Amino acid sequence: MQSAALGGSEPGRDLRPAARQAWFAVGLGLGLALALLWGGLAWASRPTTVRLLMPAPFADATAELVESFNREHRGLRIAVTRGPFETESVSDLAISSLLLGDSPYDLLLMDVTWTAKYAAAGWLLPLDDWLGPEPLAPLVAGAWAGNIIDGKLWRVPMVADMGLLYWRTDLMAAPPRTPTELVAISERLQRQGKVRWGYVWQGRQYEGLSCVFLEMLRGFGGNWESSGEGLGTPAATKAASWLRQLIVKGISPAAVANFAEPEALQSFEAGEAAFMRNWPYAWQELQGPSSRVAGKVGVTMMVAEVGEPPAATQGSWGLSVLAGSRHPAEAVQVLQALTGEASQRLLVQRWGYSPTLTALFDDPALVAERPLLPVLQSALESVVLRPINPGYAQLSDILQRQLSSVITGELEPALAMERAGRGSQLLLEASGRGPGQ
Repeated sequence: MQSAALGGSEPGRDLRPAARQAWFAVGLGLGLALALLWGGLAWASRPTTVRLLMPAPFADATAELVESFNREHRGLRIAVTRGPFETESVSDLAISSLLLGDSPYDLLLMDVTWTAKYAAAGWLLPLDDWLGPEPLAPLVAGAWAGNIIDGKLWRVPMVADMGLLYWRTDLMAAPPRTPTELVAISERLQRQGKVRWGYVWQGRQYEGLSCVFLEMLRGFGGNWESSGEGLGTPAATKAASWLRQLIVKGISPAAVANFAEPEALQSFEAGEAAFMRNWPYAWQELQGPSSRVAGKVGVTMMVAEVGEPPAATQGSWGLSVLAGSRHPAEAVQVLQALTGEASQRLLVQRWGYSPTLTALFDDPALVAERPLLPVLQSALESVVLRPINPGYAQLSDILQRQLSSVITGELEPALAMERAGRGSQLLLEASGRGPGQ
């Protein structure tokens, strides 16, 4: 009867408790194994995320590139943090995360002036071993500067940037070449009632003012050395005096003391001025439907004294891999994609940025589409660097404060520049970065 009962029962139905427990254990083990397997497969299928911090304008400009990259790479994706518009605010954000010791970013889009500071602090990963020999060889010579410090490559430029002089082609046959010529043409056009102002530029107390001054300092035969030297000199006094006299003579509005790039662009775009100092991006803005000077603008190098070469402050932006990155190999792959030819071409065509690759400047089709490129290449080959020094931000702040006092008429130029020079030396000596240290 027992055998009949067993034979007639459903499998396991009348099994003893021990047998039922055994069946349960087998089932549980199989379930756990399957769960772990599927979980592992799901985890393995998740793409590696490279996190990138960049200023808001560049986050907007590269959005299409990032989207395309993420579509084409199943195992790798870029996650962009859209930083503030102000560049120094972006640096502050990055540094805050780095000081906490566990930065959420793998890549940082850096202004060229940040490189020395970040490298000295140990926040960047040297790129030499990742990119091989001569990684900067495809770049125009002027784009090389500021990326290699102490023999190591810390940064690869994505776009170039340099200070330029914009001029009204409908008001003059050729642009001025010297500071004296700029003043003379401005005064003539103002007397004739053709423009309200001769020249608009960036006079606000911020980094843009340092860039404006550096171009004029070089134009008057001076240099701002990486040691901080060069400010307490006759050339520096001449440059500061010239900027002040633009306001005294009414060639520039007194309000220029509060102008950054947008304010200068707005004034020039409205047809108020004959000349403007700005960056390459302004060209595209000036061709828009709201511009009163569209089709009437030329671009050239900044004015300089006879016998002195014109100068353009370098302001490039490039990508660096942060030392704490959890995915350095993938971060380098993203860096290469965003600084490569296809990416730079789109940034030129769509957004008006300046490339850094020689191949793009030599592309006839692109030059026909963007006739400004030869001017940009010439300017890029004549760029002047701000001091390559870990303490650059502090050096620039000292200069800005003294220049602002000159522009507003609070200090005589010679005294202000002497103070700027002395303050720079004291700062560097206190930090152990003075001459000979």
